[in-house]
Parts: sequence; structure tokens; C-alpha cells
Amino acid sequence: MNAGLNSISSASSAAPLVFIICLRGWRRGPRTRFFFLGSIFLLSAGNLFADGTNAVAAPELLPGAGVSFLRVMGSLALVLGLFLGGVWLYKNWQRLAIQRGHAPKLNVLETRPLGARQALFVVAYEQQRFLVATSPAGVNLLSHLPDAETASAEAGEKSAAPMPFAQALQQVLKGK
Repeated sequence: MNAGLNSISSASSAAPLVFIICLRGWRRGPRTRFFFLGSIFLLSAGNLFADGTNAVAAPELLPGAGVSFLRVMGSLALVLGLFLGGVWLYKNWQRLAIQRGHAPKLNVLETRPLGARQALFVVAYEQQRFLVATSPAGVNLLSHLPDAETASAEAGEKSAAPMPFAQALQQVLKGK
């Protein structure tokens, strides 16, 4: 700050010296007069704008550390929320399509793994059901299963009349 004040005071003390040189050079010709008048103008302009250029700028008000931390955490929560919402939407897209009335015609109803690379699938297409096996050799159709409507009707009839324990035990023993 003192350096700025020293430059202002030296410029203002140099102004009379420049003025004297300009008066002496006035007799030499129009070019010299123009040069000296320009230098006087520049020195006086420097003194006029010195207060604006040498003034210390007020420090900008920065938000506190707590506010900055909350803004960063809020932004992070927003980004993570958008990401997790996108993942959920990707995984549940088919369920949302079913709720809108666009039920898929082909569904895998049940899966049972049999070994490292073998599995059984119950696959439904509209009202038909199939038992399908997969292995390293390929996919094989094992059998046609009863339609979904008839299977649910048969299950309803069986559950309507519960069997006593003794009869159930005899059927299991006969089956072996």
C-alpha cells in the first residue's frame, strides 16, 4: 500500500518538472508541443485515476465451511439418488410395463438349478406351460404341462378337501 502512495506522490512531484520542460520545448515545433501536451495529460490522468487503481479491493465474502460441506453432501446425495433410481428403474422396467396393461406373453415361471451348468425352467406362453431343461449341449423341451387355468382348478379341488394324515401317509408309502 505504501508503494502505491509513493508512486502517486512521485508522479505529482514530477508534474511541475514536466510542465517546465514542455514550456521550453514549446518553441521547438508542433510535434514537440503535441508530445509534451500528451505527456502532461497522461501524468494528470494517472493522478486522477490513482485512487481507483491503488485502492485495496474488499475481500469477497465466501460461504462458511459448514455451508460448503452441506452443499457438497447435498449434491452427492442428489447424484447418488438419481443413479440408484435409474438402476431400480432398469431392473423393474418389466414390472412397470405389466402394471400399465402390457403384460408380456412369454414368462419364466420357475427355475431350479440341477448342477453347475444344468437347470430346469417352467416357461409360460400365454396360457400354455412347458418344462424346459438347459445343459451345455443346449436347450431341450421335456414336456408340455397342463394349462394354467386347469392346473389352478385342480389345485383348488385338492385343497378344498384336506386329506387326513393317515391317508396321506399311506399314499406316500405306496408311492415308494
